[in-house]
Amino acid sequence: MKTRTLGPFDVSAIGLGCMPMSMNNDHEYPSREESVATIHAALDAGVTLLDTADIYAPSWDTFGHNEELVAAALHAYGTLPDGLVVATKGGITRGPGDTWGRDGSMSYLRSAVEGSLRRLGRDVIDLYQWHRPDRSMDYAEVVGNFAALVQEGKVRCVGISNANVEEIRIAQDVLGPGGLVSVQNEFSPRYRKSEGELRYCAEQGIAFLPWSPLGGTGGGGRSVGTEFSVFADIAADHGVSPQQVVLAWELALSDRVIPIPGARRAASIVDSAAAADLVLTEDELARCSAAGQVG
Repeated sequence: MKTRTLGPFDVSAIGLGCMPMSMNNDHEYPSREESVATIHAALDAGVTLLDTADIYAPSWDTFGHNEELVAAALHAYGTLPDGLVVATKGGITRGPGDTWGRDGSMSYLRSAVEGSLRRLGRDVIDLYQWHRPDRSMDYAEVVGNFAALVQEGKVRCVGISNANVEEIRIAQDVLGPGGLVSVQNEFSPRYRKSEGELRYCAEQGIAFLPWSPLGGTGGGGRSVGTEFSVFADIAADHGVSPQQVVLAWELALSDRVIPIPGARRAASIVDSAAAADLVLTEDELARCSAAGQVG
């Protein structure tokens, strides 16, 4: 597996988004055994970046479900790959009746990261990401809270998610040179509104982690070749899946892009991982870029 830079880490060019095993748009979840097998298949394929979050769960009263799945899979795997990075996120609340909220306070984030450490069975979180902005608080103040978690030794690196360029700049100012290692925003052929953030991250040497890079868990990923036929046409020429073409195109946009396609079946992540070795021509890349929805 080819690697890319994520802060102090060298990780696989394709990561695994673990969310669909615990939370997805059609509410169909694999068994625990199937989920563990999917994570094991990712590791076998050379994937060394696993992305999860504390809120990824089938219901509010199973909070932390996905982190626990990741921990179980890693425990059962045996000797883990060198350089494995487990990324998780905090800052979104989920309570009785599936009430949702956001909390960037120091007290909440400290409690959240301690819960993630416990569920993941780790001494430190490799990459802890602010999941979504808490609009009731000053953005810089919350980023400062994440910096404090680093100082406390609970977190190795900080990332932000669902952020615009202005917010990325604020995080850079607060964390200092090299302190912000990643930005995780939605990006796919059907959602191109984060292109400005992708370009900015490329200029600044910050890893850009597209979430839902194939189009989402509600069938968008499965139908990407139908919705955007150019990916299917190019895939046929290469004898690969349209999904591989999408990921190869995204990888070609910048050497700072690390897609994290979600998967709930082993075959899905094995197919996605192969995109790291798919090389598209300049003409094919231009056709891909022209096909997506811009704006």
